Amino acid sequence: MHGETVPGLKGRMAGLNRAIVTPRVSKHRVFVWISSDTLPDSAVVAIARDDDTTFGILHSRFHELWSLRMGTWLGVGNDPRYTPTSTFETFPFPEGLAPQKPADQHPISAVAISAAAKRLNELRENWLNPADLVRREPEVVLGYPDRIVPVDDNAAVILSKRTLTNLYNERPAWLQHAHNALDDAVAAAYGWPANLSDEEVLSRLFALNQERASAQVATLTKH
Repeated sequence: MHGETVPGLKGRMAGLNRAIVTPRVSKHRVFVWISSDTLPDSAVVAIARDDDTTFGILHSRFHELWSLRMGTWLGVGNDPRYTPTSTFETFPFPEGLAPQKPADQHPISAVAISAAAKRLNELRENWLNPADLVRREPEVVLGYPDRIVPVDDNAAVILSKRTLTNLYNERPAWLQHAHNALDDAVAAAYGWPANLSDEEVLSRLFALNQERASAQVATLTKH
């Protein structure tokens, strides 16, 4: 399963209710859900998966560190660029949790990751669109999600400042706690301590990447 913004993505998303996207260039490596009826443009990378486990692993500290080390940098702010071929396709997912594996066949370690990912997304959505500031209106096109609109002009002003960039710039305690819980769940799926340093994480990920690459070569050689 590839991260992509290419023709054929719509076909990969067929049958899914949602898909994962991330900005191609961004100060913060943030992943969000979009409706599968949405066709992303070239400014984002889309991943045709709809399970919370994949979402959680991609949003973990482990994948973020990998994407920073394996990606490139762009723009005036020298912001990190997410390049699917070097960041997504090379990332060694925890054993049994690769996106190519059907979500319903994931091992028990996926349950904790899924729960933590759902909680992170729920908390963020509640902050972005709090119930007292928005109302939801049915979309006129059947099958499309409801439209989220401000309840009044004052709410519109407040909501205009509630962006994921601003949220991650501030990184309040509740957001950090949610990410910590997610990171702990992903660490457990790898069978690693939760308190590894950044360099220790990268060292282990590189070793796992090389181990799997060697195993793949050996398998191909046999055939």
